[in-house]
Amino acid sequence: MKTAILGTGNVGRTIAARLVELGHGVTIGTRDAEATLARTEVDGMGNAPFADWAAGNPDVTVTSFADAAAGSELIINATNGGASLDVLALVGAENLGGKIILDLANPLDFSHGMPPTLFVKDTDSLGEQIQRAFPAARVVKSLNTLNADLMARPDQLSETSTVFVSGNDADAKQTVTALLKEFGHRDVIDLGDITTARGAEMLLPVWLRLWETLGTSAFNFKIVR
Repeated sequence: MKTAILGTGNVGRTIAARLVELGHGVTIGTRDAEATLARTEVDGMGNAPFADWAAGNPDVTVTSFADAAAGSELIINATNGGASLDVLALVGAENLGGKIILDLANPLDFSHGMPPTLFVKDTDSLGEQIQRAFPAARVVKSLNTLNADLMARPDQLSETSTVFVSGNDADAKQTVTALLKEFGHRDVIDLGDITTARGAEMLLPVWLRLWETLGTSAFNFKIVR
């Protein structure tokens, strides 16, 4: 598939490299491609300058959010959850209509320090907010309960773990599930419509505490049945 990834951080980079490895065409979208490629400092998460990564991944095209999405079949939202709606607005509704948006983001609120809380929960979710804002798009929530490396390569764990999909469009969920299986995910549970993204997003407070307790983010949940 022709895939647009929104976001140049570690998640976007990791997923982009994996997609290229699997034979997909990949474009990364950013606010200002020239400025992004000109930066020489590490980003806010300590990642190496994007230009260094891009030089080592020449098969990935870098362009604006709108141009990346316009030429894609699948759009992956790998932005910070607090910026997701603003970024998708820059993409433009005309570039999202009919497209699958695979939403990886979490609604994390760092305004009160660590660990972050969720800025939406219980009666709503970021996935639902995206679907409401862009009703012609087909939003599928998935992979938000994993770190970037395990999103792309789940076989790094010693056992098969579980990932979830939530969305209103059955065909979109099938397409995403097929991609997850390409990545190596073997246990994919369809939770139901996009409202079920609430549960997947509300796993993050537990996930964050486990990260702190275990001293590593290299873990995932497994549903035993």
